[in-house]
Amino acid sequence: MIRSRMAAGVAVWLALAPAALAAPDYTIETKADAAPPKELSDAVRKAMGTTAIRLLDAKKELIAEVWLAKEPAVKATAEQIKNGLTYREMPQSTVIGAVRIAKAMTDYKKQKIPVGVYTIRLGIQPADGDHMGTAPYNEFGLLCPATDDTKLDLMEAKELRELSAKTTDNHPGVFVLFPADKDAADKPKLESKPGGHWVLFVKLPVKAGDKKATLPLGINLIGHSSSA
Repeated sequence: MIRSRMAAGVAVWLALAPAALAAPDYTIETKADAAPPKELSDAVRKAMGTTAIRLLDAKKELIAEVWLAKEPAVKATAEQIKNGLTYREMPQSTVIGAVRIAKAMTDYKKQKIPVGVYTIRLGIQPADGDHMGTAPYNEFGLLCPATDDTKLDLMEAKELRELSAKTTDNHPGVFVLFPADKDAADKPKLESKPGGHWVLFVKLPVKAGDKKATLPLGINLIGHSSSA
């Protein structure tokens, strides 16, 4: 009887072991005092923080590194800051960060993003029939090649889309932005969402006039649109 119980226990352990020992598909780690990429222009590099958020695959191999902008400007009242800022308080085309793609990956539209360095600018999905139902949210991080995006100036939506389209030579390179909780942890966090999405949640330091605040961000780094 003892042997049979032991055998049963071993069988249960073997059945559960693969799930228990399996590594997460993706993880992140932060690296302090990490200088922004030299491929960025001086103006853009100076606007970046010096902490890199590194996206790793199940083998702990580097996929991408993200730097957040230091203090981009938002347009918000004291009441809005108190209640929690949203993407709508930030002007479209604002530079919110930069990313170094270390291993070829795909964006939200399942487009191939070549290895290289890109700025990330806030974009709003056009309200037209071509885009209806393609994403759960309307805000995106648009990737723009660092060699072509050398200034921090805001730009018109059409100019932004054309600049970002150089990333794929077709359509803007995009990471959909998930809503983020204003009470989220101060440290970057990677969360798995339904549909194979992996979202990086961070707090972006911003300025509203002479007031400092934070804008919660949810950047979908892995995962595609159901229509892609």
